[in-house]
Amino acid sequence: MELQLIHGKFSSTETLKIISEMIQVKIRFNEDKIKNNSNEEDIKMRENKILKLQQELFELRAYLNHHKKNLDLHASIKIN
Repeated sequence: MELQLIHGKFSSTETLKIISEMIQVKIRFNEDKIKNNSNEEDIKMRENKILKLQQELFELRAYLNHHKKNLDLHASIKIN
């Protein structure tokens, strides 16, 4: 099964908003998992995932600051 989440042209501002919100959902998911887990190894792994997501969002902002045009976005989720 495949879910088509995003398909279309968006301004750089819209692109940042859409992707930022998706990243925030993933960060909250990992934060919730950390709160409910006492396994130190799993907590460290999730903290690293959060840091990576934050870094990717920072890089996206920098990229979009230099590309003030409409962008094609396509995102889907494959469920096996």
